[in-house]
Amino acid sequence: MAAVIKTESNFNPLALSAKGARGLMQIMPETGKWAASQTGQVEFKLEHLDEPEVNICLGSWYLAELKREFYGNTILALAAYNGGRENVSRWLQQKQWVGELTDLDSLPFPETRQFIRKVLWNYKVYQYLYG
Repeated sequence: MAAVIKTESNFNPLALSAKGARGLMQIMPETGKWAASQTGQVEFKLEHLDEPEVNICLGSWYLAELKREFYGNTILALAAYNGGRENVSRWLQQKQWVGELTDLDSLPFPETRQFIRKVLWNYKVYQYLYG
């Protein structure tokens, strides 16, 4: 999670992307509303995405949900987190991408390729630093 947060917002809880993603884990408003409803947060408001505890809770739940959806494959889950679950499913179905790190250059979204590379790099750095 730390590697995702570092990549998404550089630990800025008030980060706001040009596309409207918010907070530490850069959650899109629609995704935040949906994740909140799935996790029983009935009093959810968009401003809650700026609260680190809420943002990390929803982002962690969503990433875990994507990992379940994509059979435990971390690369696919990260691609879906950044590029959208529907896009990843379509890329796999149309054989545009096989979903493996070794084939990352064939992934259609350059931003998603870079996101995956950065998260994996940050993960390695954190493993090195903290064991």
